Amino acid sequence: MLSLLSRTPPPLAMAARVLPLVFHPTAASAMTTVSTNSHSILILPPSPTVAHVSFGKSSSIIGRKFHYGLNCKEDWRWSVAGWCGKVFASQREFRKSQKRPLKKKEKELELSVKICIEEQLPDDSEIVDIAEMLRLNVPMAMKFAFDNLKDSEYQTRDRAISDVGCFESVELSVLLCNDEFIRELNKDWRDEDSPTDVLSMSQHIPELKLPILMLGDIVISVETAARQAEERGHSLLDEIRILLVHGLLHLLGFDHEISDEAEAEMEKEEELLLKSLGWKGKGLIQSAYDAEAAGSPPLANIDRKKEGSLRFYRPKFSYIFCDMDGTLLNSKSQISSATAEALREAISRGVKVVIATGKTRPAVITLLKSVGLAGKDGIVSDVSPGVFVQGLLVYGRQGREISRRNLDPILCREACLYSLEHKVPLAAFSEDRILTLFHHPLVDSLHTIYNEPKAEIIPSVEQLLAGTDIQKVIFLDTVEGVRTTLRPYWVKATGDNASVVQAQPDILELVPPGSSKGSGVKVLLDHLGVSPKEIMAIGDGENDVEMLELASLGVALSNGSEKAKAVADVIGASNDDNGAADAIYRYAF
Repeated sequence: MLSLLSRTPPPLAMAARVLPLVFHPTAASAMTTVSTNSHSILILPPSPTVAHVSFGKSSSIIGRKFHYGLNCKEDWRWSVAGWCGKVFASQREFRKSQKRPLKKKEKELELSVKICIEEQLPDDSEIVDIAEMLRLNVPMAMKFAFDNLKDSEYQTRDRAISDVGCFESVELSVLLCNDEFIRELNKDWRDEDSPTDVLSMSQHIPELKLPILMLGDIVISVETAARQAEERGHSLLDEIRILLVHGLLHLLGFDHEISDEAEAEMEKEEELLLKSLGWKGKGLIQSAYDAEAAGSPPLANIDRKKEGSLRFYRPKFSYIFCDMDGTLLNSKSQISSATAEALREAISRGVKVVIATGKTRPAVITLLKSVGLAGKDGIVSDVSPGVFVQGLLVYGRQGREISRRNLDPILCREACLYSLEHKVPLAAFSEDRILTLFHHPLVDSLHTIYNEPKAEIIPSVEQLLAGTDIQKVIFLDTVEGVRTTLRPYWVKATGDNASVVQAQPDILELVPPGSSKGSGVKVLLDHLGVSPKEIMAIGDGENDVEMLELASLGVALSNGSEKAKAVADVIGASNDDNGAADAIYRYAF
């Protein structure tokens, strides 16, 4: 529903408003896509599965023309012509006893209905099936609604449309869309920045005296309809039919917003029309009251892209590159169930999620395995692409190494000697191994807290460096120790031989000069043939800066460093508030 109703004035907006023209339905007859502002509308071809009804020559629409014979008089009479097909006397098994005078052929009213699907809706089989069903349902609803007008004694209905039989044809379009599309319509035409379930847009101008009744357009958000269907305990098709009836009655002059009497009259007609059609559910007005009585939240307060809503959106990006520590991992170094579910939903919608982290590949596999996202059908495995150890190890297709950067051995030696002299614990990263010179609880925490491989204690600097490639070296200390002592010293000592970065405030990292996660991501994109315009990146640390700058959309979480937030396109929620999940729901689709 648009919002909750109140039976006491002033009434609140509920479902549909009759608005001016947004797009002309006849414009769809010659094209497969209609543009409205920044959106496109996909008009599906007729289905070949219903063979007993003939279609128009145009294959660019879901639309049939149904012909009903009626007299252009006060007393309308509908014939079955075009509904069930004409059956001539010569085809019947009746004996021709005598020639009867020919009756004057009744005038037929042509109903032209177009069912459209907004282009941003993905190829969802249920939505396509509903669109096919509406091809039958909409003309039926129009017939019954027109029939009811002839005996209507409603006092509040706008009678601009009264004698439908005086028209040669009636045109109506129904557009299925998502919340984002209908929100934009509300902003443009109603000055309301919120989604609604249905909007009716009248195109009828009585003064023109046209032979065609351009009834207008009914726009239905299937995303909102799905939420309401779940809440009310019926199918999505049932809810869309209810919204269709509500929108159609608005186009025929009913308006529940003008008074309590008008609301009561429209509510009565909704129930009558649904009953006549044999469709399930209560009318939208009554359903809105029931929801209010049950304490359901107003639609405007519902997150438009919460779990389950991504099915109504096409992905904006082919790839999402995600950091681990401080991003996918919360402050307890765990992946929350909400974050795991968002990652699964992204994967199920065809988006490839790639890890870009300072961690080793085994550590990432262990963490994602804990939430069922490691392995062949997950995000990471020994045969999947990924960017690890601050972009110093990059794996491409089939998990094969495509790039490796090693730290200068001389600088590695200096770092080891510094560790021994100042008793500051050090860890050297060598592919899937962690090497250190002495036992220390902070080094142990790499394994117990950060899930890195257990550190191997090497008794001497010479043995640690012998025949081993070191990608990076990290020092572990207090936040104060890193800030006041380690960082100033090593920024000066490394010069052009290394870069000093931080992913965590209590860890200082020495990496090869010019290297970064961003450069590792760029190597992988070139390998995969993917443009940076196709990717979204989520991170939090200063080691994510280059990656966030590279991506088409960079999201820094609110718990992140000021450097990361300064370059990001968007600042999301914190990692403890499922910031990565929220970013996926809000921006990836």
